[in-house]
Amino acid sequence: MLYFYKQLLQDRTFLVILWMINLAGTIYGYMWYETQLSTTPAKFLIFVPDSPTASLFFTIFLTFYIFRKHVPYIEALAIVTLFKYGTWAVVMNLLTLIMDGDISWQGYMLIASHGAMAIQGLLYVPFYRFKRRHLVVAAIWTLHNDVIDYVFDMMPQYRSLNIYMNEIGYFTFWLSICSLGIAYYFVIKKNASITYFN
Repeated sequence: MLYFYKQLLQDRTFLVILWMINLAGTIYGYMWYETQLSTTPAKFLIFVPDSPTASLFFTIFLTFYIFRKHVPYIEALAIVTLFKYGTWAVVMNLLTLIMDGDISWQGYMLIASHGAMAIQGLLYVPFYRFKRRHLVVAAIWTLHNDVIDYVFDMMPQYRSLNIYMNEIGYFTFWLSICSLGIAYYFVIKKNASITYFN
């Protein structure tokens, strides 16, 4: 079973399909942020569309991995941000459902798509090849992004949750730490003795 799983995830056709799905999701994600980006100061633009940027990192990883190349900084950013923002969006939409009693079909779509983001980031754990220095850069990016979101008020907008921004910011910080811990444990610690492309 494990052999089949590893073969499937490395199959070129599967990788190309996954690449197309992530590219389409990335483009849609940036379009989804269009309204917020139109009112965002230029210096913060790169930090606002969190989820599409996470899927962009993964799309770049797949672009290289299809040709059996590694991009360690991108791989570290991909696993950390995919798990973090995938989980974050699922939680925020579920909280919105609890608060409002209902969400739109787009909300359910976001739950499904972002849940898939978090899962796919973890699926490729056996194939990432990054070290502590690469994870340090991912940590700086991720925690700096939290500062931009919750100190400079650039976080994604969920109207019914706005009154809980302090609590959400606290949750997001610890979700960042959890995501970094997962990346360290499953990639750096577990894969330390694995050579490239067994």
